Amino acid sequence: MMKIAVTSQNFRTITPHAGKCRRFLILGRNKQGELVELDRLDLPKEMSMHEFKGLRHPLFDSDILLTASAGQGFIRRLQQEQVEVICTSETDPYLAADAFLEGQPLPEVEAHAHHHQQSTPIMLKPG
Repeated sequence: MMKIAVTSQNFRTITPHAGKCRRFLILGRNKQGELVELDRLDLPKEMSMHEFKGLRHPLFDSDILLTASAGQGFIRRLQQEQVEVICTSETDPYLAADAFLEGQPLPEVEAHAHHHQQSTPIMLKPG
């Protein structure tokens, strides 16, 4: 059975920062072919992939990891364990997992363009 891990700090939506995430939904299809929650991971801080130094992490038992964002180090680490990381802007874990399993493309994550408007100070001349 294919296991899909989903970064979900609130156990409801797909959340970003996979390397720092400590809560994951584990989804898969049951015998009737329905997408169901197989498990939940609620890990201590030292078990976030960013902090983890051990050999076997619970995420390594997944086939796919869906997330809103992940760094290259996180992606490489999971690829070494044969876990494919997919970043998507879809926020519903079940819609994303179902679309993936059906071979449908997932909405891509838009590059974060941090455009902060800067106000130009107006200099008033005295007098």
